[in-house]
Amino acid sequence: MINPPTNSADELAAESARLRSELAIARDRQSASAEILRTIAASPSDARPVFAAIASSSKRLLGGFSATVLQFIGDELHLVAFTPTSPEADKGLEASFPRKISDFPTFALVRDGKTIQFPDSEAAEVPELNRELARLRGFRSVLFMPLMNRGTPVGMISVTRAEPGAFAPDVVQLLQTFADQAVIAIENARLFNETREALERQTATADILKVMAASPSDMQPVFDAIAANANRLIDGFSTAVLRYIDGAVHLAAFTSTDPAGDRVLQASFPVQFARFPPHQLVAHGHAAQLPDTELEPAARDIARARGYRSMLFTPLMSEGEAIGIIIATRRATGSFADHHVRLLQTFADQAVIAIKNVSLFNEVATRTSELAKSLDDLRAAQDRLIQTEKLASLGQLTAGIAHEIKNPLNFVNNFASLSAELTDELNELLAPVTLADDVRSEVDELTGLLKDNLQKVVQHGRRADSIVKNMLLHSREGGGEHGLSDINALVEESLNLAYHGARAEKPGFDVRLKRELDPAAGQAEVFPQEITRMLLNLISNGFHAVTRRKADGVAGYEPEVTAATRDRGDSIEIRIRDNGTGIADEVKEKMFDPFFTTKPAGEGTGLGLSMSHDIVVKQHGGTIDVATVPGEFTEFTILLPRKSSFAGGRG
Repeated sequence: MINPPTNSADELAAESARLRSELAIARDRQSASAEILRTIAASPSDARPVFAAIASSSKRLLGGFSATVLQFIGDELHLVAFTPTSPEADKGLEASFPRKISDFPTFALVRDGKTIQFPDSEAAEVPELNRELARLRGFRSVLFMPLMNRGTPVGMISVTRAEPGAFAPDVVQLLQTFADQAVIAIENARLFNETREALERQTATADILKVMAASPSDMQPVFDAIAANANRLIDGFSTAVLRYIDGAVHLAAFTSTDPAGDRVLQASFPVQFARFPPHQLVAHGHAAQLPDTELEPAARDIARARGYRSMLFTPLMSEGEAIGIIIATRRATGSFADHHVRLLQTFADQAVIAIKNVSLFNEVATRTSELAKSLDDLRAAQDRLIQTEKLASLGQLTAGIAHEIKNPLNFVNNFASLSAELTDELNELLAPVTLADDVRSEVDELTGLLKDNLQKVVQHGRRADSIVKNMLLHSREGGGEHGLSDINALVEESLNLAYHGARAEKPGFDVRLKRELDPAAGQAEVFPQEITRMLLNLISNGFHAVTRRKADGVAGYEPEVTAATRDRGDSIEIRIRDNGTGIADEVKEKMFDPFFTTKPAGEGTGLGLSMSHDIVVKQHGGTIDVATVPGEFTEFTILLPRKSSFAGGRG
């Protein structure tokens, strides 16, 4: 006979089933918790996948009707995850957020870290907002679990059920675990993003510093880099760097959006301060924001044209004064995060540093240039002083030589001329005397040779005298009084003197004189006698060149010499041009050397161009250049400074 099962066996089976159920629930909960942890690890910079996993697991493991995860961002409550119920109810839920925390009464219940539940949403003590939401979503009981981070509420998890009733303690504990994981996800994302943002800021700052180092004299590359980096790091739509110059706002750099919008922006600047409201908005030195451009008429038109809805203004402050502004924009409405405001301020500080660096660099460069010029002037003055001393010594030596040579040279010249006359007298005395034909012929030949030789002595004696005189002139560093002179008048006078001198020497001489004198040429501090001497040399050389070319018998050739002046600001330009034979390259290299000449023997001493060079360069601190094409033209260009740097430089 078989005995029926005992009560203890039934109890054992029931206990076993309960344990298996609890074990299965525990495994499910551990699995869900592990899955959430894996999601946290897989998404270190974004907590949203974690919130979605928590909402799904909370609903499933708590036997819920729905689950939502809310996050506190600033002073608003944002819906970050929820499990769907019905399309209508889901739309109603999404439309309820974001909302001000002050308008959400449940926050007041959980902000101290307490877990709150409404076993029946229709109960009288349930806030009206929660009751309406329950009816909309279709639930009857709800559990609110705060997300607490170091004693501060950062969000909330809510789980609902379709039937009324309290949530068991183990269920509350499970939701607390999920809440802790949500806080971990939020904190991880915050730290990860802060670290990433800090690294990006440091990298951007370092990049801008590199640009500043590579462009010490030009701030444009720095402004371009600031606009690009700022726009990228604050997730902006566009960023512009503006400078304040002489009471107006100038566009220094901007990030492009589209061609039409860019043209609108560029056409808006420069603009006077009075027509640029941001100038006053940040005049106190602090950043300002415009969360919605549609609410500000002054910004609305350009915002629509460019396509943005919110703006951040950060001034460029230097020693308490605004010298510019950075404007960042976004497509969406709303305030910029604090760390973005701080980032833009960092870029503003770098822009100010760049402006100061370029200003200092330019000041140093200008000062260096001035010092270099002063040094060059000093060296030139020293060279001129040395040259003056040398020439003074040479002048003394030359004067002594001239004094010693002059008397015997005059004796030679005078007695050679007298002797030539005596040969004529000798011929006259011998004329009546009866001499044999062969003797008469020999006497005539000898007296003729004697006269020719004496004339050659006279000719070369005079040339020697001319050389001595020119050496005396060449050894002098200054001539006449130094002072303001009308350059056009000197050119005109020199042209006339040279022309009439040439006509007196060769009555058949003819040349077309062309004058191109600039009335604005004005006056310069010069030694007028020396400038006239230099011009006479150059013009006379031109006359000689055109005479030689005309002698070559070129068909249709018309000799022409042109004298021109032109105002060159701090200098006056003089040009002497002839359409004569030109100058060969090998001659051009030596033309300013003393005693170098291409003229036939007896027609030149080789000191004219050398003297002219010294007068212009050494005596007046100017320049003299020559341009020439053999067989076509020669043109001398003289540049004389209006103010002499060696006014007392007389030898």
